[in-house]
Amino acid sequence: MKAEVRTALAHIETAVGKKFGDAVDPLLVSVRSGARVSMPGMMDTVLNLGLNDATVEGLASSSGDERFAWDSYRRVIQMYSDVVLGLDHHLFEDALEIAKEDNGFYADVEMEASHWQALVREYKGIVESELARSFPQEFGPRQGLSPPERHSG
Repeated sequence: MKAEVRTALAHIETAVGKKFGDAVDPLLVSVRSGARVSMPGMMDTVLNLGLNDATVEGLASSSGDERFAWDSYRRVIQMYSDVVLGLDHHLFEDALEIAKEDNGFYADVEMEASHWQALVREYKGIVESELARSFPQEFGPRQGLSPPERHSG
């Protein structure tokens, strides 16, 4: 399967003219688990896989929207931590709500790039606190496709 993923990723890179992991203009992918037969509530998705501390800067530059880039990065941390690392998604939702409350915001859209950057630091701190290791900075077939050991609760 690893070879098939490498081949498929190379095809996507060629088709869109971007490279997965490129710090200047990164290719981001979304990954959805699934079964041969759809089962309600069983589709776990991780959006924006490929964002990390370096590629978020490239996304901010290439998109011209720093707020979008940092919001996207905090989302991948939250989804990956829930789906792959097995952390409770409420840890991240609570941190978001506290950040909004501390800044007097009612909606996510009120948050600016600097707020999302602070929340990314908070989210990475949650991962480190819960798992005693840093949030991964590399993903995908070039890194062997082996997710970290799942947290069992």
